[in-house]
Amino acid sequence: MATSTQFLDYEDLDPIDIVEHLASDQKWEFDRIGENQIAMAVEGQWRTYTITLAWADYDESLRLICTFDMEPPAHRVDALHGALNAVNDNCWAGAFTYWAEQNLMVYRYGLILAGGQAATADQIDTMISAAVSAAERYYPAFQLVTWGERELGDAMQVAIAEAYGRA
Repeated sequence: MATSTQFLDYEDLDPIDIVEHLASDQKWEFDRIGENQIAMAVEGQWRTYTITLAWADYDESLRLICTFDMEPPAHRVDALHGALNAVNDNCWAGAFTYWAEQNLMVYRYGLILAGGQAATADQIDTMISAAVSAAERYYPAFQLVTWGERELGDAMQVAIAEAYGRA
């Protein structure tokens, strides 16, 4: 995704302005929801992911939420929660959760910029890339555990093999 090679002076922009420039450069559909929030659609191999970034002044953090639909059969929700725990054990930045009421799988990450630090285009681009990469990597495992009714260990092997199997 590395779009930060543009000739913009990102230091003068707030984080959401930077996200808007990145989304525009990538030709992603986006909607500036408000002064401090933007939502966009990013096409992946498995899904189109909805990514929302919001700036919170009170704790100086840039929050990213990446979502995709997930409607597990009711009898497999416990298995999905087990998969969430296993996946989150493998995620060093960010974490997944399931919002049952909205039928959404959610990847969350927060970038703390305390003390007046400024986010760079590279940092934001990396946040977005990491969210999409994590969703792409673990989507098959979530599907196998819920709809495929596969054992957690088998589903996790697919996620790990996928990561190592690409050149």
